[in-house]
Amino acid sequence: MSQVQVTVPEAETDSSASAHLSRTPWSMMLKRFKKNKRAMVGLWMVVVFVLVALSAPWIAPYDPYEQNMQQMLESPSLAHPFGTDEFGRDILSRIIYGAQISLMIGIVGVFIAVVLGVTLGTISGYFGGFLDSLIMRIMDIFMAFPSFLLALAIVSVLGPGMVNVMIAIGIFAVPNFARIARSAVIAVKNKEYIEAAEAMGASHTRIIFKHIIPNSLAPIIVLSTMRIATAILTAAGLSFLGMGAQPPTPEWGAMLSTGREYLRASPHVSTIPGLAIMFMVLSFNMLGDGLRDALDPKMKL
Repeated sequence: MSQVQVTVPEAETDSSASAHLSRTPWSMMLKRFKKNKRAMVGLWMVVVFVLVALSAPWIAPYDPYEQNMQQMLESPSLAHPFGTDEFGRDILSRIIYGAQISLMIGIVGVFIAVVLGVTLGTISGYFGGFLDSLIMRIMDIFMAFPSFLLALAIVSVLGPGMVNVMIAIGIFAVPNFARIARSAVIAVKNKEYIEAAEAMGASHTRIIFKHIIPNSLAPIIVLSTMRIATAILTAAGLSFLGMGAQPPTPEWGAMLSTGREYLRASPHVSTIPGLAIMFMVLSFNMLGDGLRDALDPKMKL
């Protein structure tokens, strides 16, 4: 019998491979994200805030701590686009440097929450039993308190300061990450590839770090983005009450607090820091909403 050899055209093979690559989960997520206009606006706003914070020493027109009593409470002008505060300090420069502080507090605070929360949630969801019940009941106790009041109580015990604010933000956000991580782990640990890894003798540590956590990252990424916005707002609130960053640190919440005394005569002193807080929180919320929609496998292009 003669053998029949079937050849597939190279162009057809390349096109099928490219079509397969274009349908991978990450490529589909990027397509969904790019089609979301609000998410793209939020992303660009976050990028602008990050660039401003990183380049603060080069783009700030004045020293944010430099006082000039002869220019106290000046209205916005060419020399001072956002005006000056009660000590004659340039508000634009303080807003630019304040972006560094707000982003640092938000990112570090959420990082603390992610490390602690994901660790506890993974242990709880993977092992279950008494350990699961114990961890979740402790998380329930923390969630019984309003987030801001819990952060305020922690800072009151530790003392005012940016480092303590980061710790407080990290602690009060732990229950949210623990619950999300637990739910994701429970959904993943019953998959066939987890059972196959267990049958092959893989250790719990290997299964958790190589299979469980990588496949549970989507909801954690979304929650982290949104929690940065909450952390920034909480830090501003604590500084407004005098429990966060201390003067003369150019923190937006502290600037808003000192400017309220001059709200009628010089409203720009408090209005501009308030707008900065609003736009940064809005940008992270829009980005988080876009990531949530893009990472949802049920969403359609």
